[in-house]
Amino acid sequence: MRTKFSSELAALSDELAHMARLAHEAAERATVAIENTDLTAAYEVLALDEQIQAEHATCEDRSVLLLALEAPVARDLRNVVTAIQIAEDLSGIATGLSRVADAVVRRFPEPVAPEHITALLTAIAAAAVDLTAAAVTTITVEEVEPGTTLIPPDSGMAGLHQQLLAAVSETGWEHGSAVAVESALMAHHYERCAAHCVRIGRLIRFFHTGVPLSAQSDDR
Repeated sequence: MRTKFSSELAALSDELAHMARLAHEAAERATVAIENTDLTAAYEVLALDEQIQAEHATCEDRSVLLLALEAPVARDLRNVVTAIQIAEDLSGIATGLSRVADAVVRRFPEPVAPEHITALLTAIAAAAVDLTAAAVTTITVEEVEPGTTLIPPDSGMAGLHQQLLAAVSETGWEHGSAVAVESALMAHHYERCAAHCVRIGRLIRFFHTGVPLSAQSDDR
C-alpha cells in the first residue's frame, strides 16, 4: 500500500513538472507572438493553455484521491496540499498567457500596440520567460535551505509595468483608449503570471521547510 502511495506522489510531482515546462514554453511563444505579431505563436499559446488546463484537472483528481483514500499525514500531507496549490498557480499562468495571446489574435495583422509600447511588452514578456524557467527549476529542487527565497519578485518587470502605464496614460497619447486599455491589461496579465511564479517558490519552500507563506519574506 505504501509503495502505491509513493508511486502516486511521484506521478503527481512529474505532472507538476510537466505543467511547469508547458507554462515556460507558453511564455516563450507569447513573447514571440507579441514581438513579431506572430499569429502562429499566439495560437500555440492557446493550445498550450488547453493542455495545461487538462493536466491541472488531472492533478486535482489525483490529489483528491490521495487525500480521500490514503489519509496522508505530516510531510506527505504537505506534499499533496502544496501540489494542489502549485497546479492552481500554473493554471493561472497559462490563463494569463492565453489572454495575452488573445490580444495578439484580435489585433492581427496589426501589432498589439505602437512600437514603443510593444517594446515594453516584449521586455515584460521576456522577464516572464525567466520567471517561468525559475518555476521549472524550483518545482524539481530536492532540498531547500530554511531562509532561501527561491523565486524573488522581479523588480525590473515591475518597473517596466510602471513605464507602460505612464506611457499609455500620457496626455499626448494618440492611439486611442482601446489600445491603451488593451496594453495595460496585457501588462497586468504578465504581472499576475509573475505573482504566480513567486508564489510557487514560496510553496516549494513551505513544502521543504514547513515555513508558512505568511512568514516568508523576499529578502534572500
